[in-house]
Amino acid sequence: MSLNQNSTVATNSIPERESVMYQLTSVTKNYAHKGKTVRALDVAELSIPAGQMVAIQGPTGGGKSTLLQMLGALDRPTSGSITFGGKDLATLRSAQLGTIRAEKIGFIFQNFNLIPTLNAAQNVETALAVNGVDKAGRKERALEALAAVGLADRADHLPSELSGGQQQRVAIARALVKNPQVLLADEPTGNLDEAMRDEVMELLERQWREKNLTLIMVTHDSAVARRAQRRLRIAHGKVTEAK
Repeated sequence: MSLNQNSTVATNSIPERESVMYQLTSVTKNYAHKGKTVRALDVAELSIPAGQMVAIQGPTGGGKSTLLQMLGALDRPTSGSITFGGKDLATLRSAQLGTIRAEKIGFIFQNFNLIPTLNAAQNVETALAVNGVDKAGRKERALEALAAVGLADRADHLPSELSGGQQQRVAIARALVKNPQVLLADEPTGNLDEAMRDEVMELLERQWREKNLTLIMVTHDSAVARRAQRRLRIAHGKVTEAK
């Protein structure tokens, strides 16, 4: 039975598109550790429809980050298939995976990962550096992305001149500027206080709705997870539907 059945749908959800964004089948990921093989991921079947908002929770070391790396085409499974938009990420060449990451997937991290010597606009522009967008086009799109997250007046500020919430907004703008199909967020509110957490989540939800994105978040915060259409739990590498 596919894991997309009996999912928990939040009251603020929107209708899902019928197409499947991700289909994982018999996916495993093994690592060598102190002469032993450790299985970090063991997913029999997982289907994520396009346009769905998913929260992933579970204990530290349970496989959350490994799963996100697989979905983000940052690593390959040891076995099995991960179909993204009709293509199996497990069998594509490195260059093809790089193109998918550059064009189709936006990444948001707990620690923001902004370049300290670049201002907000320049940080956002970095996401377009490998996409063939000329300098003028990069600047225009970066300013539009910053305006979309409420930071039009902070474009020339360095990260050190911004609050934590503002830095995460810049990171969200950087993820959105390439018009991705998917947003992958690893603890996107982990470094924020409660007020900033809610502000950032409202922003992510608004962008998810307006752009019909597939939004997949790893989070330890149950308040964040409850905002998702669907909640998954991963422990010992196995994924189940959260109640």
